Amino acid sequence: MKFSKLYTKTRKTISDDSSINAKLLIQAGFIDQVMAGAYTYLPLGLRVLNKIENIVRQKMNAIGVEVLMPAVVPTELWEKTGRLDTVDVLGQVTAANAAAKAKNDGRYVISPTHEEVITPLAQKFVTSYKDLPCGYYQIQTKFRNEPRAKSGLLRCREFRMKDLYSFHVSEEDLKKYYEQSKDAYWSMYEALGIKNDTFIVKASGGDFTKDYSHEFQLRVDTGEDTVFRNIKTGECFNKEVAPDGAEKSGEYEIFKACEIGNIFPLNTKFSDAFDFTYKAEDGTNKKVYMGCYGVGTSRIMGVMVEKYHDEKGIIWPESVAPYKVHLVGLDLHDAEISAKVENVFATLQKHFPDEVIFDDRTEARAGEKFADADLVGCPLRVVVSRRSEDKVEVKKRNEKEATVMSLEEFVSKYSN
Repeated sequence: MKFSKLYTKTRKTISDDSSINAKLLIQAGFIDQVMAGAYTYLPLGLRVLNKIENIVRQKMNAIGVEVLMPAVVPTELWEKTGRLDTVDVLGQVTAANAAAKAKNDGRYVISPTHEEVITPLAQKFVTSYKDLPCGYYQIQTKFRNEPRAKSGLLRCREFRMKDLYSFHVSEEDLKKYYEQSKDAYWSMYEALGIKNDTFIVKASGGDFTKDYSHEFQLRVDTGEDTVFRNIKTGECFNKEVAPDGAEKSGEYEIFKACEIGNIFPLNTKFSDAFDFTYKAEDGTNKKVYMGCYGVGTSRIMGVMVEKYHDEKGIIWPESVAPYKVHLVGLDLHDAEISAKVENVFATLQKHFPDEVIFDDRTEARAGEKFADADLVGCPLRVVVSRRSEDKVEVKKRNEKEATVMSLEEFVSKYSN
């Protein structure tokens, strides 16, 4: 990809009152705000989001099958569970004008979560104990009527989410799968490059269970959550369920974090609402137990920027960086140098397929190109100029010093 073909630009400054992730992602040309809590994902941002979601998809395939449910659903499904009048972030869709209303004056829910859809769906296919356990997941755009959308991608009205739902013959079987989901999540965070600073944290079970639910929290200095970690046992709690006196006891390490996933044992709350049972081995009808497992994929993108940045811009983990190599061409008005850089670009594309972005702008100064490379945050910067002669200048985004080497050496060292 060439910079000139992105059809977007970086910005020198944006509002100083923005969160770190909003400021850097907008400034670097990854996202554009449409309204509070809703963003357009520009070419660079969409590449990052797709990489995150592909990793999530790969790991969720180990414990479930992918489906795609509608975002807009009948209100009757939410009436069935009694949540139509109780969920305080629920949005609805109605006709926007008289002409549209004359065609269809229906009222629909914009789903913030999909228990009301997945439960009757599974009910159509699960009749016997032989059909259980099973798990369905989707990666989809969600909407929540947040009263105070803020913090960039951390608290949006419209956002991307992976939600998985599992169905079981018993609470014991649900708990077994629940532990398997933890393993899948750890594998996912490892692949994303954030496992080392991620903690599994006990949280309230809410209306679903007397047991704890669990959050996955990434330690971030600017995080909106507070985690209490027992120094001796390593057991972690969020602020809501932390033991009494934990903040004063000296037994707990207390740190800020951002939630990047959660898992809930739903038990029979939704199967009860839909009268969802299965025929057991002894011929009797028994209740289906359920669990749900969420990951905000767009939120992870924002959290990563909060976690990995410096005064110059974003520092992406290689697993989700928009491109692995950022090629900077200087002295491009010189036909000989321009041809040389194009040859380098062709070679890099061969060895790093679809992982090279080339700053081919002829009007931009060297300082501007270097600043944009730091802002965008790709792992490797390669500079070709008149001064580099038959070599290239290589600098890792998280290092200060550059190294001069041959193109062949660079390819040998950094290509997979």
